[in-house]
Amino acid sequence: MTQDTAALGGELLEMRGIVKLFPGVRALDGVDLGVRPGEVHCLLGQNGAGKSTLIKVIAGAHRPDAGEIRWRGEAVALADPQAATELGVATLPQELDLVDGLSVADNIHLGHEHARFGFTRRGRTARATTELLERLGHAEISPSAEVGALSAAQRQIVSMARALSHDASLLVLDEPSAVLDQREVERLFTVIRELTAQGVAIVYISHRLEEIREIGDRVTVLKDGRTVAGGLDVESTPTPEIIRMMTGRAIEYVFPPRSNKIDDAEPMLEVRELALRGAFNGVSFDVKPGEIVGLAGLVGSGRSEIVETVYGARKATGGTVSVDGEPLRPGSVPAAVAAGIGLCPEERKSQALVLGDPVSHNITMAMLDRGGFLDFAAERAAAEELVGALDVRPSDVDREVRTLSGGNQQKVVLARWLLRECRVLLLDEPTRGVDVGARSEIYALVRDLARRGVAVVVVSSEIEEVLGLADRVLVVAEGRVLHAAPAAELTEHDVLDIVLRGIVLRGDAA
Repeated sequence: MTQDTAALGGELLEMRGIVKLFPGVRALDGVDLGVRPGEVHCLLGQNGAGKSTLIKVIAGAHRPDAGEIRWRGEAVALADPQAATELGVATLPQELDLVDGLSVADNIHLGHEHARFGFTRRGRTARATTELLERLGHAEISPSAEVGALSAAQRQIVSMARALSHDASLLVLDEPSAVLDQREVERLFTVIRELTAQGVAIVYISHRLEEIREIGDRVTVLKDGRTVAGGLDVESTPTPEIIRMMTGRAIEYVFPPRSNKIDDAEPMLEVRELALRGAFNGVSFDVKPGEIVGLAGLVGSGRSEIVETVYGARKATGGTVSVDGEPLRPGSVPAAVAAGIGLCPEERKSQALVLGDPVSHNITMAMLDRGGFLDFAAERAAAEELVGALDVRPSDVDREVRTLSGGNQQKVVLARWLLRECRVLLLDEPTRGVDVGARSEIYALVRDLARRGVAVVVVSSEIEEVLGLADRVLVVAEGRVLHAAPAAELTEHDVLDIVLRGIVLRGDAA
């Protein structure tokens, strides 16, 4: 610890009374945050609590309207991102801003290339890239590899290497595990521990409270733009207490009870020997009205590709999909929607929402094939009714959907299919980036849709979520369904054991 950080009680970054105003919104209302060198400081709060705004203040993207920021004991003004970078702050956003067409080395050194007389020094750049990747424990990533061909975990490492290339002392990680499977998360945590051992401070943001327990040292909780708890020791603070501080209430039951009984009705959705070359093969399952079927497995197992093919977003290379006994034309989203299928995709911002459009249009766009809402008053009224029913916040249907939190954006996508009155709902990672309070609301909504007779398919990287929400679970690995059983008969350990045994057996066969 340096002498100047000791003067602050060991804090590298100190923020006191931070206020940030937007038209009609007080996003931050006197936030305090102190981060020490070599610690993992977890920043928690529900969607809309102010975390994203605070991150942007730290990164220099937003200038605070009031408050003080100190770095190593000295008052600083983070006027822009360049000023924050020069200070030693690096931020990894939830949606990584890498350039797919460039190499790993070019991405890491983009904007501060090793050059001489105006020419990039490729050899030096490659060596510097290798040193950074070795520091992160990922020497297997080639500096010349194209970033667009890397896995999600490898892209995360490239972003971290780019941050460290600026000699960062403070690294802000926003939902870094959102696209990683359990093994990749464990590798990420190993990298984080190595960085903190070298004195790098980490601000870690995640809605997965079990991760906070595993990787965090201290925690700060935000609610409604204010700090409700600052610098608490993670180990000595019970999880129910953290949830209470985040939500203002105790949440005892995250998953609603399975109250609907699945009768002997004919299946609403029938999938027979469905195949997509290079992704999965021979997938068969049924979903009855009122039933929730979960697809459990690791990232890359083929789960997302299965639901996208059922929806027609990918054209099947074999097999059939039928709704109410009527087969669908492969690769046709309009045919699937007309038959009553709706999809909430994995990446809601890029695949489901028009971010610059108002909430009202994002809700009603699925009705365009029925002639649309030529009466704008009727469109607005329909959107307002659903916004109220789902408790979307803020409730202004004229607001751009990009300004909503992740949980409220997900409610907008669900509202679209409620308006469409779909009979089969496909949910891919329905609570990714969604806080614990909004999660319970989404779970209750999904269970209520099943009670109304909707056939639901849920895909999630969180096995606990699949087991808690679904009636029946299909365990998927390497593009195959390995096992099917009632959710109540499976544990998380059972699912992982089935997946790993399936992978090992496949490897032996190969």
